[in-house]
Amino acid sequence: MFSTTFSNALRYYWTNGRFNYSLRVFIALIGIILPCWYLKQTAAITPLVLGIIAGALAETDTNLKAKSKALLVTLTCFAIAAFSIEILFPYPWLFALGLGASTVIFILLGAMGSRYQPIAFSSLLLAVYTMLDAKNSTNMWQQPMLLLGGAAWFGVLSLVWRYRWPRLSLQQNIANVFSTLHQFFETKSQLFYPLGSYDVKPLRLQSVQRNTEVVNALNNAKRSLLQYNTGRERTFSNRYLTLYFVAQDVHERINASHYLYHELAKTFQYNDVLFRFERLLQEQARVCERIAEKLAKGEPYRHQHHSVHRLDELRLSIQHLETQSHPAWREPLRQLHFLYQNLAKIEQLLSQVSQADISAYSQERELRDDDPKGFAGRWQRVKQHCQLSSPLMRHAIRLSIALVGGYAIIQGLEMERGYWILLTTLFVCQQSYSATRIRLKERVGGTLGGLLAGIPMLLLLPSIEGQLVMMVISGVLFFYYRQHNYALATFYITLLVMLCFNQIGEGFAVVLPRLYDTLTGCLLAVLVVTFILPDWQSKRLKPIMASTITAHRDYLAQIIVQYRLGKNDSLAYRVSRRDAHNQDVALNTVISNMLKEPERHQIDIEACYRFMSLSNALLSYISAIGAHRAQLDEEQIHQLVAQTHRTIHYQLTALSQRLNGEKVDVSQCIETFDDALKQWQESDNMVASLIVQQLRLIQAIFPEMFSLVDNLKR
Repeated sequence: MFSTTFSNALRYYWTNGRFNYSLRVFIALIGIILPCWYLKQTAAITPLVLGIIAGALAETDTNLKAKSKALLVTLTCFAIAAFSIEILFPYPWLFALGLGASTVIFILLGAMGSRYQPIAFSSLLLAVYTMLDAKNSTNMWQQPMLLLGGAAWFGVLSLVWRYRWPRLSLQQNIANVFSTLHQFFETKSQLFYPLGSYDVKPLRLQSVQRNTEVVNALNNAKRSLLQYNTGRERTFSNRYLTLYFVAQDVHERINASHYLYHELAKTFQYNDVLFRFERLLQEQARVCERIAEKLAKGEPYRHQHHSVHRLDELRLSIQHLETQSHPAWREPLRQLHFLYQNLAKIEQLLSQVSQADISAYSQERELRDDDPKGFAGRWQRVKQHCQLSSPLMRHAIRLSIALVGGYAIIQGLEMERGYWILLTTLFVCQQSYSATRIRLKERVGGTLGGLLAGIPMLLLLPSIEGQLVMMVISGVLFFYYRQHNYALATFYITLLVMLCFNQIGEGFAVVLPRLYDTLTGCLLAVLVVTFILPDWQSKRLKPIMASTITAHRDYLAQIIVQYRLGKNDSLAYRVSRRDAHNQDVALNTVISNMLKEPERHQIDIEACYRFMSLSNALLSYISAIGAHRAQLDEEQIHQLVAQTHRTIHYQLTALSQRLNGEKVDVSQCIETFDDALKQWQESDNMVASLIVQQLRLIQAIFPEMFSLVDNLKR
């Protein structure tokens, strides 16, 4: 029993992405600290450790060939950064000019693709690391080579790790998709509460947040699949690609809204049918949770039949309600039937995870890669950002001014250890004001805590061996918490820095300067994001709203075409669906970030939140139409659907145009929609009834959306 429990725990931690990443850092740190301690070369420990940190931060999740190329690019950028610091350090004016120019260049380098962004940041970080001890360098080679040595050692270790265990990151990313779906199902289940007076608005906002988490997880999984779908890794990545497609379909279906749920709650508040929907959704949430656990551990998933029983119970409950022939229940019962069909299809999709049947998704297995290809494509992407309207260029200029300003303070006050100002500024100064504000609080709190804890630690651990052990522990914990709790990560990196400098007899000497420099660097970061080319979210809001509405319009158009030609999960359809969700997430992010900005730079928050809620509802109504795609054989019905869709399409276009400042009249279009629906005769065609019902729901939210847009202040 104990051996089984220990084996399961070991497998869980081994397949945990954070733990696995931290384990590599642990081996890398041990690999340089032990030899340096044995050879009594403790002075080399600090630059080697800093090189490992920079190399680990530059790492990207790519296939083995791309990872090898990325390591060469990383070491080249690191060498340029380190040696340029050594060469220009004695010449302050040239140094300042080079610092400002290189900052802009490295930040724009990140525009070449997702794998270049961490390399660009880490190159600037290594440049600052080189400054920390440049004054004491005996020659221009020693410190840069040690820093590069640490980075190269971690890079080689990562290559070996990647070759030996190629699928760990991919299976973790796919598992995370199902983990976020589990949370989404749980949130959706709360909507099926048979009480006519409960408030659904908080649940709607929570649903928006859950959808954001699922979309981000799907995007991370897609990036991993694009990197793994090559060479010897193609075989196992095919299974994960199928799981990704299953997750996409499940997401479309669980995001769908077939009816106004509070109206269903009023109608069936004295029946148990909504409780059965809730129980089924909760059971499917547990299924997603079990799938995530099995995928994370690399174990086969065996589908159980608890949710099948829940489906049967729900079907019988709906049939019982139908036998009562209640006239007021006719339309609500039809919607319950659509909901049941949708959840039954979700059950079928989740059951496929047991075998991940590739043939079920054999029509088209291509993924769109948004990263540019080749030198020409990457250079073109960089050129697109070489203008002040680009947020990336504005960030590059702000960061450049902040770093040069920090260097000017160091030179003007003749600060001996002032380069921590630049280090803090680099970490705190983010692309948006809200992100900078959050990072500032975390950085100050973590640094203060680390300094307060570091002083007694240096007193209680006077031996070199004890301090080296704590260096390893601090370094590992920094990377473990870096992306999940930055304040705690800052706490551990502060301890690591104090221990590193204590190896050269300056442990206590860096305490107060580290605190002063942190506060100064944070102040610089706040000043530049506030006053230098500020990128207030309120100015981006209407363009993002317009792009979101356009993406929803195009997604709906792709769906309606398939009611003529038949269901087909083509690349064009999947791209339009993903774009619609990505834009919905972008709108949510902009509004959330705007709330963290100064009040004078905000616009009507209540109206913005309402628009976001309606936009998400619009996407949910469209998703419901997409979830039930099927070819319409009756020409008359198809013509009606096409006519009503044209009016919806026109109004979505007009809404986007109004957000861009154009005036478009839609009154006649609304009359056309109403006239088209008058021609509709109720029939037994359930698919046609669903489409008309969903288009009615979409049409019903347009008046409020147009009103919000017209009254929204710029």
